Amino acid sequence: MTPRKRRLGTTDLQITTVGFGAWALGGGGWAYGWGPQDDARSIAAIHHAAHWGVNWIDTAAIYGLGHSEEVVGRALRELPASERPMVFTKGGMIPDRERPYDEPARNLRPESVRREVEASLRRLGVERIDLYQFHWPDGIGTPIEDSWGEMDRLVREGKIRAAGVSNFDVPLLERAESVRHVDSIQPPFSLIRRDSAADVIPWAAAHGTGVIVYSPMQSGLLTDTFSLKRLEAMADDDWRRHSAQFTEPQLSRNIVLRDALRPIAERHGVTVSAVAVAWTLARPGVTGAIVGARSPEQVDGWIAAGSLDLDASDLAQIAGAIQLTAAGSGPVARSWKGAA
Repeated sequence: MTPRKRRLGTTDLQITTVGFGAWALGGGGWAYGWGPQDDARSIAAIHHAAHWGVNWIDTAAIYGLGHSEEVVGRALRELPASERPMVFTKGGMIPDRERPYDEPARNLRPESVRREVEASLRRLGVERIDLYQFHWPDGIGTPIEDSWGEMDRLVREGKIRAAGVSNFDVPLLERAESVRHVDSIQPPFSLIRRDSAADVIPWAAAHGTGVIVYSPMQSGLLTDTFSLKRLEAMADDDWRRHSAQFTEPQLSRNIVLRDALRPIAERHGVTVSAVAVAWTLARPGVTGAIVGARSPEQVDGWIAAGSLDLDASDLAQIAGAIQLTAAGSGPVARSWKGAA
């Protein structure tokens, strides 16, 4: 079940089709936390993913207000150098540490970007970040040309190997591309959130930009074990309690869509989670998918996605389920090989 590899855009990075997502490893106590998390279990999960051949980790400075990066750094130090995954991280979301549940500021001023890169390097314990990304567009009036120019300088200084963005729309991507090539884009993409298949992913394919999608299991909704009981047991400060996809009327549609994946999973001898992730990887232009885990067992639940091929009948069956349930939004394709 070793995941396949694909080249990330025009970079020299050959990444596995599934990467380890470290959002939840930041724990609770902040605006988008997942509730308490045991650091030892987090590190064991990273090591287990590396054992399966996963060769990159995605994290961000805002996850746990730096804690996720610290945990990732510890996990890396405990592995032999030859077995350490590449590290991708993100910046640009600045919290008020006295009010951690407030929405973070979206700040891409050049001087702030540089400070964040230096802080991430320290927390991760690395000399160079393999892929650094702007987490969200700036929210305080900083021209993207200024922000992206600073990113270019950081690459030329050797602090960053490749430069990408997350949650950018096509007009903003065009502006960044005019300053320096955008090595990668990280959009949300799942069976429920399909919108980027209509614009961002085609733009990336046309410009030689790699695509690593996030939340392909819709933050746990599209997994075998999700249930109303599990939702009720979530920590009070788990951000999903307030997410539209986890409340009605969307919740019921999403669960029915999840259940429609079970026959396909049984046919391939894999989990529902693996089918959900493999569907995103079947979209032309997608390089890899970020898949979260808080334990080694959760890694085992999705690792097969990295080598799973869904055929035309699978894709048609999934498209029919999306149309029948009216779950989510975005293009519905009976086959990604044709028009969406």
